[in-house]
Parts: sequence; C-alpha cells; structure tokens
Amino acid sequence: MNAPVTRRNAVLGITAAATSLAVPSILRAQSAGRIVVVGGGFGGAACARALKRAQAGLQVTLIEPNKTFTSCPFSNEVIAGLREIEAQQFGYDRLAAEGITVAAQAATAVDAQKRSVTAADGATFAYDRLVLSPGIDFHFEALPGYDDAASEKMPHAWKAGAQTLLLRRQLQAMAGGGTVAIAVPANPSRCPPAPYERASLIAHYLKTNKPRSKVLLLDAKDNFSQQRLFEKAWKELYGDMIERIGLSQGGRATSVDPATRTIITEFGNYTPDVANVIPPQRAGRIAEIAGVADHTGWCPIDPVTFESKLVKNIHVIGDACLGGGIPKSASAASGQGKACAAAIVALLAGRAPETPRLTGVCYNTVAPGYGFLLAGNYQPKGDIFAEVEGGATSPVDAPRELRAREATEAERWFQTITADTFG
Repeated sequence: MNAPVTRRNAVLGITAAATSLAVPSILRAQSAGRIVVVGGGFGGAACARALKRAQAGLQVTLIEPNKTFTSCPFSNEVIAGLREIEAQQFGYDRLAAEGITVAAQAATAVDAQKRSVTAADGATFAYDRLVLSPGIDFHFEALPGYDDAASEKMPHAWKAGAQTLLLRRQLQAMAGGGTVAIAVPANPSRCPPAPYERASLIAHYLKTNKPRSKVLLLDAKDNFSQQRLFEKAWKELYGDMIERIGLSQGGRATSVDPATRTIITEFGNYTPDVANVIPPQRAGRIAEIAGVADHTGWCPIDPVTFESKLVKNIHVIGDACLGGGIPKSASAASGQGKACAAAIVALLAGRAPETPRLTGVCYNTVAPGYGFLLAGNYQPKGDIFAEVEGGATSPVDAPRELRAREATEAERWFQTITADTFG
C-alpha cells in the first residue's frame, strides 16, 4: 500500500520513496558518464542536482539560456499585486558550486546518432544520456490570430517573467468597471487549476481596487480540477464578480483578433478591456527538434526510466512528457527529475532501475489567507503514470481556519521546493 500524502510530505512535494530514488548510495561508486540536461526549470535543475549528488564523478552539464529562472508557481500573486517578481526568481550559482557545468545558451540541435547537443553559440556537448526538460511551447496553429506579436496586446502570462508583468500593468491601467477575460485552453495544459487561481486573484485585486469590474472565464472545458472548491470560494468571496462560460455553452476560444483585442468563440465574440489568452500548448521546441515528440505534440516515455519511446538514450521529464494521470506541475517535474536521475545512474551501472512512486502536489490561493490543496500518488501502469491510493484533497466545507492554514502551507511548499531545486 502506498503511504498517504500527509500535509507534511505534501509541503515537501515528494514522498519518501521519491527521495530514496534521488540518491541511491549503492550506486555512488560506479563509473562516471556524461549527462547533458536541457532546461533549467524545476525538472531539469532537480535532475542535474540529483545526478551530481548521487554520483559525484558524473560529468553533468545543464544547458539553459536564462541566467535567472522565473517561477510560474505563485506568479498569479504577482499579477494581482500581492507579490513582487523578484520573489519568483532564482539563479544557478548553487548548482555550479556543486560541480554542475551550467551553459547559459539555448540548445538548438540534437544529434541522436552522435549523441551530441549543439547550442546557439555553436558549442557542442557530447552525452551518454540526454535529459530534456524543455517545459512547454505554444501551439499557435490551434488558435488562429494568436502569436508572439499578439501576446504583447493579449498576454498569456503562461511563461513567468515579462508577460507576468505586462498583464499586471494592464490590470492596473484598466478603468474601473471594466472586464478582464481569460481564455482557458483544453487539457493537456501546464498546471490545469492555475487559470482558475488566476481568475480568483484578479477578482481579489478588482474587488479591492475596482469593485465594479468583472472577470470572465472563456473555457474550453466543461469541468476542471478542484471545481467545487473554486466555485464555493468564488461565491463566498466574490459574489457574481466571476462568470465562467464552459465548453458546452460556447466558451472555447476559436480565434482572436489582436487589433481589436477580440476573442472569438463558437457562440459569440468578446472584446474585454483586458484579454488574457492562454493558448493551447505542446512540448518545448527542442523536443520536436530531437524527434521525441509525437503527433500530439507531447513526448511519450517509459514511465520507469523516463526514456523516450521514440529515441534511445534521451529522457524527457516535466511538462513536456506524456505523463498520463500525473499533472503538469512543478512538484511533478521535480519528482520526475529526481526519479529520472536515479534511473540514469542505475542504467549507467548496468542495474535495473527501481519503479518510481511520485507525488503531484498542487496548492491554489484564491485570496490572501485562503488556499486549498490537491495531492496525489502516481506509479507506472503500462506506458503511463496512473494515480494510486493515498492522495489528499481539501474538504469542500472546511472552516476558514483550514483555508488560512493551507495558504500558509502553500508558501512553505514554495520555499521548500525552490530551496531544494536552486538553493
């Protein structure tokens, strides 16, 4: 039987089993290898760190174009003016201090036969095993009218950083009584509950500063994660300030017109004062270049080793992989990174990798001091991860004291996972 997800290990974001996979001491003395990790987010950075800690002799290179990582978890609070962007930013100095080579370049090509990665500056990095943790890119073709230029008028803010601040400035500049529309894509998507957390925190900002305003969710889904918890909180905190139009009511965005800031849906057009358009997504571009993404745009993997089903000696972790039931979240990426590191060390040593057990943890904050939790345990089943018993979720009819405690636990979780990954 799997251990239940208690509040303590939910805050840590990993189960004891995932931790044991991260540093298999029995393998420390095995021969070294060359591991290249592409992508320095929660998955890639955790994987690189776990590899080096598991076997100090490994040559571990992390290729990441940004010298500073900006975290998506808690970025909705930045949009709502509850947090500054600096609280979301982390560097790679600690990883470099542990002996990881950090190359501040974008990976532009992968030669699977020669086992090498080429960076934007022309440098090449040979590998015995390659780990891709490229996160998401946007599937612009699935939403006509939307592209990088359109995002400057209708920000997605789905990659934290400049877009986060742009959406925040647009909210601040909006006249009182205006409407903020959020176009929500269908799954699979990065952090499925996050659009609803965003709607909640924008509503908090508007209630505090522009109380006659409204938030409109144009949703490509009829149902969503933690729906009862969100809807109860909306009614309790925001009355009728938040309106949601689901898929069956014609809420799916089919195209956009950035010139007029119009979102076109199956049943009508909407021209809000602020348009937050979250487009359909797929694996980061380097996954397609490497040949590990299939027709879905995502990357099929062996869930025990995270090795690509399409290209040998390449592993894919985090948002980019087809993980089955496990959500695309920071905690899932971190756990996958550590389990992938353990599998690679075992494979290099000629040993069979252990079967991983991961925990996906998701905290949502709908107002200051009001949060709730969803956590699940996941194990390989066939070609994917399937949820197994032992998860935890916040009760719908919990007292406000529990909501306040879970908001505090959310902050502790963020401090824990960022320190574990970057600090």
